Amino acid sequence: MGADVTGFRHLGDRPVHQGHVWHVAVGEFLSPDGEVFHRDIVRSPGAVAAVPLQFADDGTPFVTLVRQYRPPYDGMVIEIPAGMRDVADEPTAITASRELVEEVGLQAGRLELLVEMYPSAGMTDSVLHLYLATELTAVPRDTHGPEEEHMEVLHLPLAEAVQMVLDGDIHDAKTIIGLLLVERRLRDGATG
Repeated sequence: MGADVTGFRHLGDRPVHQGHVWHVAVGEFLSPDGEVFHRDIVRSPGAVAAVPLQFADDGTPFVTLVRQYRPPYDGMVIEIPAGMRDVADEPTAITASRELVEEVGLQAGRLELLVEMYPSAGMTDSVLHLYLATELTAVPRDTHGPEEEHMEVLHLPLAEAVQMVLDGDIHDAKTIIGLLLVERRLRDGATG
C-alpha cells in the first residue's frame, strides 16, 4: 500500500482458507524491536462504491441507495451501490459503472473519485474506491444473485439520507462516508 512501515517487516503468509473472492491467511511479521508476531488477514481484491447524485427540477439533490439483505448481519442494510473488484485488472471506474447498472439501473456519464479508503484496516488489506456518479441515465438493471434480485432501490433527497446517518439509521461505513463527503462538496460548491 506504500505506507511507511517504520521498522516493521512482513515475513510471509500462511494460507488458511481460499474462497471465491476473499482469502484468509495468517501473516507473520517482525516488529522494530525484533519480536515476531502473527495476525489473521483477509486478503481481498478490493471493492468499489458510488454515490449516485441527481438533481430535481428545483435543484434539490437526490441520491439513490439500496436496502439489501446482508448475510453477515442477517438483516437488511441501507447502502450506496457497491461491489467487489471481481474482474481481474478491471479499472475501478469501470467496476463502479458496472455496479451502478447492476444494482440500481443507472449509467453514469461522469464518475469522480472521492477517496480511496481502508474499510477495516485491522483485519483486511481491502481498498475501497469511492466515487461520485453524476450525469445519470436510467437503464435496465442487471442484477446478480439473490441479494440483488430482492434489494429495494431507494431514491431520497440527500438531506434525508444524511439525516438517516445522523439518526443512526444508516450503519454502513462506505455509505456514511460517501454521503457526508458529497454533502460537504455540495455545501462548498465543488460539485455541479
